Amino acid sequence: MKFNDLALAAPILKALEKQGYTQPTPIQEKAIPILLKGHDLLGVAQTGTGKTAAFGIPILNHLCKNKSNGKGRRKIKALVVTPTRELAIQIAENFTAYSQFTNLRNAVIFGGVKQAQQVKNLRNGVDILIATPGRLLDLMSQGHITFKDLEHVVLDEADQMLDMGFIHDVKKIIAHLPKKRQSLFFSATMPKTIVELSKKMLGKFERVTIKPEQATAEKVEQGIYFVNKGNKSKLLVHLLEERKNESVLVFSRTKHGANKIVKKLEQSGIRSAAIHGNKSQNMRQKALGDFKMGKLNVLVATDIAARGIDIDELSLVINFDLPNVAETYVHRIGRTGRANASGIALSFCMAEERPYLKDIEQLIKQKIPRLENHPFMEDHDAIEEASVKKPVKAGPKKRNYSRNNRSKKRK
Repeated sequence: MKFNDLALAAPILKALEKQGYTQPTPIQEKAIPILLKGHDLLGVAQTGTGKTAAFGIPILNHLCKNKSNGKGRRKIKALVVTPTRELAIQIAENFTAYSQFTNLRNAVIFGGVKQAQQVKNLRNGVDILIATPGRLLDLMSQGHITFKDLEHVVLDEADQMLDMGFIHDVKKIIAHLPKKRQSLFFSATMPKTIVELSKKMLGKFERVTIKPEQATAEKVEQGIYFVNKGNKSKLLVHLLEERKNESVLVFSRTKHGANKIVKKLEQSGIRSAAIHGNKSQNMRQKALGDFKMGKLNVLVATDIAARGIDIDELSLVINFDLPNVAETYVHRIGRTGRANASGIALSFCMAEERPYLKDIEQLIKQKIPRLENHPFMEDHDAIEEASVKKPVKAGPKKRNYSRNNRSKKRK
């Protein structure tokens, strides 16, 4: 299937062609025809599978075909609720790209900044509103937002909403929505609370599921280094010095850890920046902007802050700390395996993290290749013996992920 086969409006197809989109990703291929028919949808898929286009394209197509020619102020016809500021900004950028040849207008609102400009944008009228829950409720309570004309609503990253404590805010928002609407609900995982929330939001719906291992693990080359805690920073510097001109996203489990990594890199002459919840919105946007434009090659992030990162040519993800939730690993490595692209994800594992590795490998149903060619080797045989009670099916052969070795292979 190609986008040309979906009977989309000419301005939408023109925008997709300009973006270089020709063939839909699995979730787009499954979801777009359902949404074009006006049905509600429950989508189970993580960031990196092409979700924004999956819901954005059909919403824009509906609005483009049904756009009123009246001269009155634009009214909110579509609402996208998402957990983080970065993700909200990213979704708004995508909507702008997909609608560039239409007269549709979108706006993004989020907390952490003054509301004056956001209120001004709303007063000027918008067709599509992208918002984080807290600021959305604030502006609703102040009378700046009404949903009387709303036709489409999207709840994105629902499980992340739960993790961040937004579940009650989301329920309040749903209570203010008109009953007649098209509802779209996306979540990477479906714990009981999220299942209950989806029932409150959706009417008669269809379900699309993209499994994590289908979405990323097969497309991303993976490798793991066994290393003790004291040598993690040294190994990171060693790997980054081999990739001086590449864009690298480094994951830390904690905000404090992210700051420490940046400090260690600066001491080694490697320019980097951290983004996490304790950073101001301006600092986070500047760091992300510099990273996207190539002014900064290394970005260090916590999991929540990274939800909105969408870099076209991100060559490498490094898990400085293994996540304690296996699904998070799939989210992380999906940063480099975007849509139809491939990438490399390298992880550090110290003795204390061996249970996390076991859980990850059980989830993705493959053994991550062990990488031994580095100067800070940990005794991984002892780690393996302690962490894996039952044999794991053999995975790919051990590989050398250094730049020199990859160059030789290409030759």
